[in-house]
Amino acid sequence: MAEQIQNKYLAAIKGSNVIEDDAKVKAEVEKIIEEHAAENNTREVQEFLLNTVDLTTLSTTDSERSVAAFTQKVNDYWRNYPDYKNVAGICVYSNFAQVVRANLEVSDVDVVVCSASFPASQAHLETKIAETALAVADGADEVDIVINMGYFLDEAYEELCDEISEIKHACHGKMLKVILETGCLETASNIKKASILAMYSGADFIKTSTGKMYPGASLEAAYVMCQCIKEYYEKHGVMVGFKAAGGIRTTEDAVKYYTIVKEVLGEKWLDNRYFRIGASSLANALFQSFTGTDKKVF
Repeated sequence: MAEQIQNKYLAAIKGSNVIEDDAKVKAEVEKIIEEHAAENNTREVQEFLLNTVDLTTLSTTDSERSVAAFTQKVNDYWRNYPDYKNVAGICVYSNFAQVVRANLEVSDVDVVVCSASFPASQAHLETKIAETALAVADGADEVDIVINMGYFLDEAYEELCDEISEIKHACHGKMLKVILETGCLETASNIKKASILAMYSGADFIKTSTGKMYPGASLEAAYVMCQCIKEYYEKHGVMVGFKAAGGIRTTEDAVKYYTIVKEVLGEKWLDNRYFRIGASSLANALFQSFTGTDKKVF
């Protein structure tokens, strides 16, 4: 039975037609950006992109007081700029879910947590499940976890997928985003395999990076992941979301990721239910771009 399950995942990987050649991926990305990025750098797109941001604080010095103050910035933005859409979510370590939930006054901003022994994903599975369940009980709407890279590199795909599936069950219906840590995976081939395994395990989103231990998001990784999402949708009719994170700081950077999503996945994915950017300073950069000011509101 175990061999049959392992073969199921190998068959899914083998049956994919997503490009694995790194040089071809790079060329495709350069072509898309050259032809379409400039046309997308508009005020309308910049405002939309702010509404895709998971405003993030993941610091060793985070505390209940600092996270409450961080949350208050989102409340203040809602009061001071009612004509603009807010960020999509506030992303914190799992132990602060209750702090964000208690202080957040905006109904359309989600509480997002990084869980399951983030960012290394090194802990007993029972610990990861318990952490996730506690965060959801504390008010988390969304859970971001990292794939077990040791399992992936050992090609222990059944164990990898079982772990994701069990953590998904612990989310009790809340959104699960699976971080591939593409800076560690490095190649298009590995990113493709990890994307497929995560989606077949029940991921609602696949996310590029933690931004902690390895290089962050890249346009090439985004392209491969979006191609995998597109193929999965064509085969199964399920829309899986895409989240870019790690090192995305400028409006120009964000517009490039928007361009990849738009050109590969199409208009249906241009909605914060299916497209997110994890960042801290990006929200201010986007606000400054579409208002033409130098104000820092987050």
